[in-house]
Amino acid sequence: MNLQNTKLLISAGEIRQFPAHPIPQVALSGRSNVGKSSLINTLLGRKSLARVSGAPGKTITINFYDVDGKLFLVDLPGYGFAKRPPADKAKWSALTDGYFTANKNIDRVALILQLIDLKVGPTRDDEMMLQYLAAADLPFLVVATKADKLNKTEREQALARLSSHPDIPTDTPIIPFSALKGEGKEEVWRAIKRYATL
Repeated sequence: MNLQNTKLLISAGEIRQFPAHPIPQVALSGRSNVGKSSLINTLLGRKSLARVSGAPGKTITINFYDVDGKLFLVDLPGYGFAKRPPADKAKWSALTDGYFTANKNIDRVALILQLIDLKVGPTRDDEMMLQYLAAADLPFLVVATKADKLNKTEREQALARLSSHPDIPTDTPIIPFSALKGEGKEEVWRAIKRYATL
């Protein structure tokens, strides 16, 4: 798979814009400012393919990145941004829910990467998303972002809290990730290739 042959195919603001290409999809879910754009850029070895927003929660689109015609990396809009007006929150909810319930290619969704800030831990919004993924029986793993911000002891404690969290099934992979150091990149790719059978 040629990672250099990656492009943003569409920023979909409506369900009808979701692409119908019959290739596996791996979706990134997480709260605003958790590091989804940084993860995409790190995975693809690019500096700014996915734009890191200066205003968390501003973007309400689902971005489909076409990776060499073999895989979609799907960047779901960030949730949990308190200052967002009610109308924007409603749009986020409808669009994200639509990805899981009205997506013509839902059977192509191979994996959800659920991003959680390792230092902050699961927020109430994260817990709601984890419960949704479990109830919908969607395969997911946890990417624990910003791992470089904790010292060794803090990191071990934070990972232990994640692994024992009631909304994270015991067999769920938890991958510490740092965009700054590139930690976790290979582990995330291995998981993507395994679930998407690439």
